[in-house]
Amino acid sequence: MNLPVAQSHPELAHLDLDVEIERLKKERNAIILAHYYQESEIQDIADFIGDSLQLAQQAKKTSADVILFAGVHFMAETAKILNPTRKVLVPDMAAGCSLADGCPIEKFRAWKARYPGAFTISYINCSAAVKAESDLICTSSNAIKMVQSVPADRQILFAPDRNLGKYIIKETGRDMLLWPGSCIVHETFSLKRLLELKRKNPSAKIIAHPECEPHILDESEFTGSTAALLRFVQNDSAPAFIVATESGILHQMRKLAPEKTLIAAPPENESCSCNECPYMRLNTPEKIYLALRDLQPELLMDEQERTLARAPIEKMLELS
Repeated sequence: MNLPVAQSHPELAHLDLDVEIERLKKERNAIILAHYYQESEIQDIADFIGDSLQLAQQAKKTSADVILFAGVHFMAETAKILNPTRKVLVPDMAAGCSLADGCPIEKFRAWKARYPGAFTISYINCSAAVKAESDLICTSSNAIKMVQSVPADRQILFAPDRNLGKYIIKETGRDMLLWPGSCIVHETFSLKRLLELKRKNPSAKIIAHPECEPHILDESEFTGSTAALLRFVQNDSAPAFIVATESGILHQMRKLAPEKTLIAAPPENESCSCNECPYMRLNTPEKIYLALRDLQPELLMDEQERTLARAPIEKMLELS
């Protein structure tokens, strides 16, 4: 897989980007929404930071004219689906997602067609086209609740994250057919190196996102969404935590629980930064400034697809 690389903008080196971004936000009546997996500099200039559910909820209720989404493409699509009359900007249109990319709409439709009458739940980490073909959307925060909302006699198809699907099956006992997709970050954690870290830090609790592989979740002392992991670190009495999710969340954890020791769970390859999402890291303060200055790149959608995709998202938000 050829992963994208962030480009620098040396021509902007003379600018105080924090000041300029604040000025442009006021001029444009713009809001910056950022995911916890963004770099710390972007988290610090965002108006709202959250996980996928929190960001969808915030996007729905904003009164801004312009929404700049510092995350990945499917998150900006969700904002546009919920806000058709507002301008949605994406700092870098190449900021995709391995889960969304691994579930192309043609193959998804063919998969669905093999199970007529089944109820389809799609993780929010998918394209708008897949959302439009789904009965219900979920996030890692509410996936168990969404699955439990489906009548027990209905067959469930769950896409595109098989690891999240396996976790839900284990927690609910509900049988589901799973799309064979996974996150390139959450599948990289090394069990051997994780257990070595635990031996060296016996007082540290292992906490993990449910997109991790089952053998990592089996060692986890708490499993939850990005926001749930953050709350757990704040509220739990343990002095230290080994965190198995994208390492961007550690910035907020350090801000909200400065007395805690936080250790990023190690990837299999010691020489890489594989616990950082290369797509999330395509966004930079320079690109945010340029997007607000030029009101580009703007995310546009087919209206029919947007309308179809909105129904399962709205259903999720109501049930949440």
